[in-house]
Amino acid sequence: MSKRKSVRTAAVTPWQRQALADLRAIAVEQPEILRVVGASDRTGSGALAVTIEIDTTEIASVEGGIRLEPRERFVLRIPSSPLLSPQVDVAHARFIGSPHVLQGHRLCLYLDPAREWNPAGGIRSCLNRLWDWLTAAAGNRFDASTALYHAVGGVLHQSAGTPTIVVREPVPEKRVQAGYLTPRTPQRMDLSFTPQDHPTARLPVITTPVPLPMGAGTTLLQLLQQIDQPLAGSAPAGSPFAPAVLTSLVTSVVRNAEDTPQYFLLAVPHPAGGPPHLLAGRIQASAANELRALARQQPGSLSSLTPSAVNPTLPIEWCRVSDERQAVTTRRDENRPVNNYQGKRIHIWGCGGIGSWTAEFIARAGATHITLCDSSVVTGGLLVRQNYLEPDIGAAKAAALADRLRSISDSLIVEVADGMLPEDTEQIMADADVVIDATVSLAIGQFLDILAQTPHRKATLAQFATDTRTGTLGILTVSAPGTAQGPYTLDALAGACVLDDPHLELYHPLWQDAERGDELVPTRGCSVPTFHGSSADLAAVAATLTTFLGMHLAAPASGTHIVALPHAHSGPHHHFIPHEP
Repeated sequence: MSKRKSVRTAAVTPWQRQALADLRAIAVEQPEILRVVGASDRTGSGALAVTIEIDTTEIASVEGGIRLEPRERFVLRIPSSPLLSPQVDVAHARFIGSPHVLQGHRLCLYLDPAREWNPAGGIRSCLNRLWDWLTAAAGNRFDASTALYHAVGGVLHQSAGTPTIVVREPVPEKRVQAGYLTPRTPQRMDLSFTPQDHPTARLPVITTPVPLPMGAGTTLLQLLQQIDQPLAGSAPAGSPFAPAVLTSLVTSVVRNAEDTPQYFLLAVPHPAGGPPHLLAGRIQASAANELRALARQQPGSLSSLTPSAVNPTLPIEWCRVSDERQAVTTRRDENRPVNNYQGKRIHIWGCGGIGSWTAEFIARAGATHITLCDSSVVTGGLLVRQNYLEPDIGAAKAAALADRLRSISDSLIVEVADGMLPEDTEQIMADADVVIDATVSLAIGQFLDILAQTPHRKATLAQFATDTRTGTLGILTVSAPGTAQGPYTLDALAGACVLDDPHLELYHPLWQDAERGDELVPTRGCSVPTFHGSSADLAAVAATLTTFLGMHLAAPASGTHIVALPHAHSGPHHHFIPHEP
């Protein structure tokens, strides 16, 4: 007995030893609230399992909340390292199906342990978290619609080495239907409900009749059992659905080639209603061949197959689902100024240090159509600060940038206009939402002034630029629809105001001729002088100007913004000069 005890004690880490000592000290301090029941034990994962009992009589339960016994027992699992958050389990089934209960027994105390678990607070902070969880759960304060993976027991269904399944189309409300997977990369496949021209894998899309609060299992037989008996020992409601699932799987597997895996998608109804939660599974090729053999052995219709015919060890792998359906997805830039580019048609003239970064930011913001115009070519020296790659050297800037933008979003249309400017600029004024001039060309700036006078102009006209000395200053001039003056004229008016204001001396170089040393000559010989600046500087300036322009799309107004990065020389980091008609 003593030898066994010494081995167990030796396996306990200093963190676990301290946590256990603190737990017992708290039980001594508050014996009417907390009791440590029995001895602690080690788990297979190295955690220290301690059974505790908590008096919950002070916690009020309301309709819809969990029902607590006067004294509740929990298994507190203390990991070997404080880097991992403790876990709390229950040994009963009373909480199954409740929000933030994983597989019916684990309480989801920490939705995001990285931010919510504080090791400095010790085991006491975990007990406080448990008390808060019980109070919220009994008080029906959890939002079931946002409970993570609540429809499938709060469990991430992911297997190593499986591809991610991208779902963007709405899932039709049918019990079983055919879907098609198109490989995009070794780690990605796209789901569609219409057959594709190129090779695809057929898969069944199955809407389960009920949620799966205990998860979906790791074998096909476990999945079929969970679909008809989602709670252990429960009887299926109505006719069993598992045979229909099995039939749809086998029907699909025999249509796919021998020695290929079989995929399937489960649409699991959410207890709170709304769009179903999606699970994607894969049956490996060897196991799929077993199902094909099972189908060949079937003398009659495949619909006569029953779960009892399935090899009970036939495994399922789970794929990560990138669920991008509009009904369940909130853009991460929602309510930010750049969200105003969403769905817009944008022209970007000039794809250099400012324009190339601006184009990417606007593409990621959700623009639907971008037209690029720049007649120059990518050279190696530009990679220091412009948004290009080694393989782009020698390519036209606009064409290389267009390829990059297309790789950001499947829904984005990118066109390249030949020459210095697109043709039919008057039509552009009527069709485009925004035209951005990032060329730093006097001629193009003056031409924009002419276009600003286009009757019934729809396009907002903007100019982006930085300073030659540091690349840490930015200037954005906006001519909103209805303003007769273009960015070139508005820029000159703003310059007069800034040069007369000593408090804005930081920005004077934006309107002054470059002095000796302000510019650099990138290569020996007759090389065109250019401005100083790094990719970090120019991307930051472009991002700031892009954000300010996005604000003008929500509230149209004409004027000039001048901005400075935090490491620029002293001065106000932003100033706006409104245009007074």
